[in-house]
Amino acid sequence: MLNFIYQKELFFLPLGFALKVEISLHVLHSLLCLHNSLTKYMVETPLVLYHFINTDHFLCCVLQALVDFTDFQIYQELIKGREDNSFYKSCVSEMLRIVTEESCTTRSKVLNYLGERFRVKMNLPEWYTNEQCANFLLDECICVHLKSDVEKFYLLCLMTRKLFTFAKQECMEENPDSIMCQEVLTPGQLYLMFLKERLAAWLVSVKLSFDKKGSRLSGGWSPENMMKIFNMGTDVTKPFEYLLATGNLTSKTGLGMLQNTGLCVVADKLNFIRYLSHFRCVHRGAAFAKMRTTSVRKLLPESWGFLCPVHTPDGEPCGLMNHMTASCEIVAPTLPTTSLPALLCSLGVTPVDGSPGQAYSDCYPVVLDGAVVGWLEAELAPVVVDSLRRFKVLREKKIPPWTEIVLVPKTGKASLYPGLFLFTTPCRMVRPVHNLALGKEELIGTFEQLYINVGILEDEIEPGVTTHQELFPHTMLSVVANFIPYSDHNQSPRNMYQCQMGKSETAINGPTHLHR
Repeated sequence: MLNFIYQKELFFLPLGFALKVEISLHVLHSLLCLHNSLTKYMVETPLVLYHFINTDHFLCCVLQALVDFTDFQIYQELIKGREDNSFYKSCVSEMLRIVTEESCTTRSKVLNYLGERFRVKMNLPEWYTNEQCANFLLDECICVHLKSDVEKFYLLCLMTRKLFTFAKQECMEENPDSIMCQEVLTPGQLYLMFLKERLAAWLVSVKLSFDKKGSRLSGGWSPENMMKIFNMGTDVTKPFEYLLATGNLTSKTGLGMLQNTGLCVVADKLNFIRYLSHFRCVHRGAAFAKMRTTSVRKLLPESWGFLCPVHTPDGEPCGLMNHMTASCEIVAPTLPTTSLPALLCSLGVTPVDGSPGQAYSDCYPVVLDGAVVGWLEAELAPVVVDSLRRFKVLREKKIPPWTEIVLVPKTGKASLYPGLFLFTTPCRMVRPVHNLALGKEELIGTFEQLYINVGILEDEIEPGVTTHQELFPHTMLSVVANFIPYSDHNQSPRNMYQCQMGKSETAINGPTHLHR
């Protein structure tokens, strides 16, 4: 996500590229959030910032540590699509020259160089070599959602090209307050992220107990003595009881969130509408309630169909505490996507290490779940998107039904960075609409909705322009807002007031209560 990052350092431009990645843990299936960002230096040399250890380093040093490529190969990859830009090419040459001046001419020397400088901050064992420390840095701090170093290399190159495009005002920044750039943190993921951190702290405490008392055990390493040492570890369950009771998070890392209070509330059951609303609520965060700006509270057009424009409280949490519409849902399951790269290549996508039939400036980068998988010629892009959408709606070719297919076109102006982006990951908001071409329901995402034409009523459909239609005219409203009688005859503040009053102590007749 591109936006302005205001740095305190003297020699930094206020430009940055933030990448928030999510990785599924093998055992816990939680989502671990780490932040990487590229910040543009005043001499046009980007730096990679590791928020995991709160430090930074030159980009090309990281690129050479990831792959065993020559400087010329790295140079060719970085200038793809900008071969005619002499200024950008000189910047890339200067970036590579800085690494050479540090006597880092091979990948092994670069790994040794990184490990020597970062091993102190990562608190690794003393017997780790410098290369092992560098590999730990690359695995745990750089694009942790990708397993292959080659995939990380291609993604960092794409981020660099996008950053320079933004610096020259050839593409617009992405609004972090827009729902198209946001995902939802579910309670189960927060719980499992915290569980992972507490288990890691317990392992560290057990290690210290072994080091301190292991050599003084009278009975040797017997099962009884082992259990005694295990019981000396820190308590894992107490912090969870405290979190559920008070909503306060006792974490050293903060789990990548802006707040550590108010994370747990009691689901009041004054009536069933109030109880239901707790599970449809999406809160932006308590940290934004203290901000004087109103940009985070604005109801943007991108929220249509996903967040209810009526069901939000008045007062301090107005615009921060929103509720999902009645048809909106959060993607929870995950399906394997290993067959999608081969499917894309069969449709006309050139692999990332190949050469397309046209110049790179006339092609779109293809990104699947944060991994660059290839290049797509601009004239083939609409056909490929239509084929993918047909496979998605008809449940063919093992494409998940909640896949988000976004083609950001080239406009010749400073619009969003162009490319073909595919998303299948959980935590995204999706909602059903009617696909007019195929005559079936289709799940669309927040980013995808920007580039399709959705009509509401029959008389709004224009042949060749409108691609989808709303299932019902009132799909923009939440469950509670749909209960308001004659809402179209009320002014907007009255509808908001009705949503709040419906959740008060007023009893609601529930004839099916016995069957719940």
